Amino acid sequence: MTQTSPTSQEAQQERPQERQEDLTVPQVIYVLYLAGLITVNATMLIGVVMAYVYRGEAPRWLRAHYRYQIRTFWIGLTYSIAAFLLSLVAVGALAWPLLAIWLVVRCAIGLRNVRRRRSPPNPYSWLW
Repeated sequence: MTQTSPTSQEAQQERPQERQEDLTVPQVIYVLYLAGLITVNATMLIGVVMAYVYRGEAPRWLRAHYRYQIRTFWIGLTYSIAAFLLSLVAVGALAWPLLAIWLVVRCAIGLRNVRRRRSPPNPYSWLW
């Protein structure tokens, strides 16, 4: 018995499913980052590890999302350290809510762009 190759129609049906699976991981990472606001950053660490693992095999536009997510983690860590140090002199109490807003906005922008199948507008930005 010989094995036949899939028809072009069957191949087209497989592609959307593969693309949907490709979109799941970045979306999960953004949700893990948002959950980090409640779990005191434990899920954010899982998210950044996932971003490092999946970035190499992703299409170019999704690699930009993984870069954006990795930078979100490291920039957020930097901002957290600064907020902690500022908390020692009571000014940092204002920095924590701003940091939470920054994270929510960055993740919302990322999720919106993943669903639209677009790269983040500026993956190297420190703000949004």
